[in-house]
Amino acid sequence: MSASTTPGPAAGAALGLGGRTALGGRTALDGRTALVTGAAGGIGRACTLRLAAAGATVLAVDQDEKGLAELAALAARTEAAPGLPGSVEARALDLTDLDAAERAAEGVDILVNNAGLQLVRPIEDFPPEVFSQVLTVMLEAPFRLLRGALPHMYAQGWGRIVNISSVHGLRASAYKSAYVAAKHGLEGLSKVAALEGAPHGVTSNCVNPGYVRTPLVERQIADQAAAHGIPPERVISEIMLADTAVKRLIEPEEVAEAVVYLCGPHTSFITGASLAMDGGWTAH
Repeated sequence: MSASTTPGPAAGAALGLGGRTALGGRTALDGRTALVTGAAGGIGRACTLRLAAAGATVLAVDQDEKGLAELAALAARTEAAPGLPGSVEARALDLTDLDAAERAAEGVDILVNNAGLQLVRPIEDFPPEVFSQVLTVMLEAPFRLLRGALPHMYAQGWGRIVNISSVHGLRASAYKSAYVAAKHGLEGLSKVAALEGAPHGVTSNCVNPGYVRTPLVERQIADQAAAHGIPPERVISEIMLADTAVKRLIEPEEVAEAVVYLCGPHTSFITGASLAMDGGWTAH
């Protein structure tokens, strides 16, 4: 099913794998270590590859071991090309193990909180255990990852935190109580981290995409169709893109470009911000 009436960049294009950000003959993130959650697919995978393309050593964490293996194989092929100045280290991690999450973030220079999950149900039918799981993975785990990462960042006087929020961190949609609550909470956490981190050279920002062409969004289509009582083929145009001026899904590589920019050398004054990548959704 295609939702695009305006062409976007091709997935896997140069901006996803070979888009090097040069700085004085070096790549911008040489010597930096990044941790990306939810790295096995979608936005997380694109961020992992793009950060490595900028020179970072990337710890790619996810509970999807098969997806991590595929990511590691792709990174290895790209490194051999050559085309990846940095490197990718895949690590299996269940973010509901909060102590393990905190330990995993120790010593990193860049933290990208990306992992997420979604269930589309009215509040009265929403399983409480799923609500709790969503808040654990998408809000409490980022808090614990920050706890692990900040001491090293503060000690060296430099750090970058990028939280993959959503337009749903700025707006609400029906039937997404857990997801919207988690993203609004992540927005607040990011701003507090920005205020606390500023004296230490640490920035914290959110990136707020609309609907991105990811497995998470693909899985939503049937749920949205059932919730709204419409055929699946109408979900993208009538629900997902109804409020956007740009009538297409966002590509993961576009989000990754914004993430790398916020991690770069010229963004030390950008902190506490929420960068809307929503095709004009929040312009209404």
